[in-house]
Amino acid sequence: MTPHQTTPSKRSAGPCSLLSGVPLLVLCIAVLTAGGDLYAQWGVRMETGLPFQTYNQVGIPNETGTRFDLTDDFDTEGAVFPLRIRLERTFSGKNRLMVLYAPLSVNYASVIPFDIRFAGVDFEQAQDVKALYKFNSYRLTYLRLFTAPDRDLQYGAGFTAKIRDARVRLSSGSLTGTKDDLGFVPLLHLFASYRSGQWLGTFEADGLAGGPGRAFDIYAGLGRQIGNHFVVRAGYRLLEGGADVSEVYNFAMFHFASAGVSLRF
Repeated sequence: MTPHQTTPSKRSAGPCSLLSGVPLLVLCIAVLTAGGDLYAQWGVRMETGLPFQTYNQVGIPNETGTRFDLTDDFDTEGAVFPLRIRLERTFSGKNRLMVLYAPLSVNYASVIPFDIRFAGVDFEQAQDVKALYKFNSYRLTYLRLFTAPDRDLQYGAGFTAKIRDARVRLSSGSLTGTKDDLGFVPLLHLFASYRSGQWLGTFEADGLAGGPGRAFDIYAGLGRQIGNHFVVRAGYRLLEGGADVSEVYNFAMFHFASAGVSLRF
């Protein structure tokens, strides 16, 4: 590898083949958009927030790449206000389907404190390096409520089919090293809520751990109903996870002070 070569982008299928999630996606979207259910209810939820990072450890490839931390060894460049959009449909009282689009992209910059070998490209100590960490998430969730839909206390469980679209990139002048990762991940889903008058407390979690990796998305928050259709929300969200495989070592933790609104119709 000469000093001015650019490594080609690579994609890996992740824990499961991406195509294995397509039949489930088609089936659930068909159910989500089907009509004729007397008890069906639609909802849209939008959320943003201020992220705080605990760590974002990277080593690519795992065995021969330099291990570094984007949180400790780089500075965040520019404001980060990720937007999450979720479409929901509750049908037959106790069944809910949710489609989520949750992009996350963070830019970094650093005069690096040590040599970094990343994706086959060598960046030298004291070199001015820019970095990009992208982790976009597309999810389809089925939730089964275990309580009646008119109860103040509701709880349930289900599963999530998640497609991740991830990228880590370092660049300096004509040097660029990039690692892309597109894959399908199955997750468990938990839900609980409690209503008292116009106030609503909510807990939601997607997560699974085992083998070479893990993924967690946990939310706890408080909402205030305004009128018959709107809920204003504020809470805390934790994103944590990563993989330790031959091609990639990457584990990251993000905390969010979140705010959002929900509309039901």
